[in-house]
Amino acid sequence: MQVSFKNGASVTSQRTLADLLENQQALVESLNLPEDLAGRLMELGFVPGQAVTAARSAPGGDPRVFRVDGAEVALRRETALHIHLKPESAD
Repeated sequence: MQVSFKNGASVTSQRTLADLLENQQALVESLNLPEDLAGRLMELGFVPGQAVTAARSAPGGDPRVFRVDGAEVALRRETALHIHLKPESAD
C-alpha cells in the first residue's frame, strides 16, 4: 500500500529530498512510500508542510542526514527519492 498526500498534481519533474544540496532547505509536499515507512517518517517529522534541510552525507554520499523538526535523520537515497518537495515559489 502506498501513502500519498498528493492532490493529483503531476510529479514527472518534481523535486525530491534527494535533490537537495547541502544546507539547502525545502518544504515537504508528500510521501509516496509504503504505509508503514511513511508513518514512521511522519513520526520523525517528515510531514507535508514541514521544512527540511539537507545536512551532511556519508563519504560515499549515501545515506544523507536531513534536519527536520529539531532532529537529524539519516535516510538512504532510495527513500529520499520518494519524499516530494513543494515547488519553489516564483515570488
